[in-house]
Amino acid sequence: MILLTLTSYFYPENISSSHLNNNLNEAYASSNIKQIVVTPSPCRGISEELRIEYKNKEHEVELYHNGMMEVYRFSMFKEGTNVLLRAFRYTLICCKQLYYGITLPKIDTLFLASTPPIQGAIGSIIKKVRKIPFIYNLQDIFPDSMVGTGLTNKNSIVWIIGRLIENFTYKHADKIIVISEDFKKNIMAKGVPEEKIVVVYNWVDQNAVVNVPREENKLFDKYKLDRDAFYITYSGNIGLTQNMDLLLDLMNDLQKSYPKIKLVLVGEGAYKKNVEEIVKQGNLNNVTMIPFQDYADISQVFSLGDAGLVISKPGVGSNSVPSKTWSIMSASRPVIANFDENELKSIIADNECGIFTKAGDKEAFKNAIITLYENKEKAVQMGKNGREFVMKNLTREVGTQKYVDVIKDVVNNRKQ
Repeated sequence: MILLTLTSYFYPENISSSHLNNNLNEAYASSNIKQIVVTPSPCRGISEELRIEYKNKEHEVELYHNGMMEVYRFSMFKEGTNVLLRAFRYTLICCKQLYYGITLPKIDTLFLASTPPIQGAIGSIIKKVRKIPFIYNLQDIFPDSMVGTGLTNKNSIVWIIGRLIENFTYKHADKIIVISEDFKKNIMAKGVPEEKIVVVYNWVDQNAVVNVPREENKLFDKYKLDRDAFYITYSGNIGLTQNMDLLLDLMNDLQKSYPKIKLVLVGEGAYKKNVEEIVKQGNLNNVTMIPFQDYADISQVFSLGDAGLVISKPGVGSNSVPSKTWSIMSASRPVIANFDENELKSIIADNECGIFTKAGDKEAFKNAIITLYENKEKAVQMGKNGREFVMKNLTREVGTQKYVDVIKDVVNNRKQ
């Protein structure tokens, strides 16, 4: 069985979802699914030297999967922060992937995700030309997400085009894997039949993300962090939707009244330079910024804080549960969420694994942080509850097997 995967980001790029892709690659190989990956030259979360090295690699057989993965790379200019240039880059990527999708030798099925959003339309075209099934992995609902960030509004030309692309993709996809029940409700309201949808939460590798005691965490020494302080941590994309302005404003308030509460930001993104400037201009000595770390150190990253943050601007996360939530819980840390009200709120409340506050409510967010700072034993117990929830519901084995089952079912049904 041969699976063609079209993706905008791939190894050695270091992004927040890298572990999900790595886990899937291993699951496919062990399930006798050969994978052909088509991707642009890497740029996210890597050094310029590594980028140059991989620009010269056009066709690889990844031997660590016993020859069960082939990778085709094509040259592409580096991703920047300009929205229009990024959109142009995505368009070029999709055009190149369309060519590969039509011309590569025999494949049994096609798999691609929802970034960039026009990729779904490319998949639909390849399906019609090659007459193969198409599986769509919906990690972000476009154009709803753009409305949530304020980049457009309903009934604008962008919205109309986005809905046309969305409907075209949903119509032609044989199966749509969504990451939450709220995602499922969203697209069913747009006319997608329930039998076409499979809910698979973004899991966490429960063996790779574990609690590392503070005295054993090497990142405290590496970045000269005070082991006696109370840390809240954010790990992931530092972009336009994560409401960093609110978070930094909050830290400015806490700097005077609660000097022992400190923030560590781990990651990269389009808004990182703005954050660095705000920290510098505001003389925020309670904020430390560090780059993405190697995946081998992921336990140390999510064990840095006494609590982990899940945050976004209002209207952005109404249908999603960020996968970093599971990593926070897997490391036995409580979740402090400042997010749109959705199933994340009920998960946190029902399992007593953190504190949920409404997106944009700075005072409630600040009070949640202070509450755990003043009740450290409660924070520890919430962290234990979160780990228990992960072990029961969100292990790597459960998540990857669901993807494998969907792929095999789609291919077998087509052959019958």
